[in-house]
Amino acid sequence: MVSVSFFRRIRNVGHKLQLYHSTMSDKKALVILAEGAEEMETVISVDVLRRAGIKVTVAGLTGSDLVKCSRDVLIKPDTSLEAAWNSSNVSYDIVVLPGGNIGAENLRNSSLVRKVLEDQVKKQGWIAAICAGPTALKAHGIAKGASITSHPSTKDQLTSDYNYTENRVEKDGKIITSRGPGSTFEFALRIVEELLGKDKVDEIRKPMLLQ
Repeated sequence: MVSVSFFRRIRNVGHKLQLYHSTMSDKKALVILAEGAEEMETVISVDVLRRAGIKVTVAGLTGSDLVKCSRDVLIKPDTSLEAAWNSSNVSYDIVVLPGGNIGAENLRNSSLVRKVLEDQVKKQGWIAAICAGPTALKAHGIAKGASITSHPSTKDQLTSDYNYTENRVEKDGKIITSRGPGSTFEFALRIVEELLGKDKVDEIRKPMLLQ
């Protein structure tokens, strides 16, 4: 015989699932994953945004096959960038560019990334780039003159076209930039704050034991 306590437990689980789904937002993020991307910057960003209830699509720059990152970690994209961006019924609130020297080079050399970024600017959407990722902004002519930051090793590539700062996270208009793997939590939380507000940041920060 099934006990009453069993049904109570089932009811409690259902209630918790309902609460979880009620926290999902309608915000959408597109993370572009290129060969040679910095894996910490990719995974931490995706994880934090999903914890906040943001629907994240990880799009492979050249397809949906496994992507080898800068330290040989393999990540499977959700879809290809072409498929993600050409979907007629999806619009992204923010496009995120992880860094990594080779990954950023691949972003800089992609005509599709140029189109994605230009379209995002036209519709007044957010763009976020970290580490060497901001060099792709320069390569594609995005937000020239804005205040940005990056990994120190790429500073000299950016100072002539941007107001370069050494803040761990920099925001100017709808452009968010950051320095590297060690600032990725701050970077991702700033994205959450801009899309969903400070209360959501406080909500997800505590379980992650972040200061």
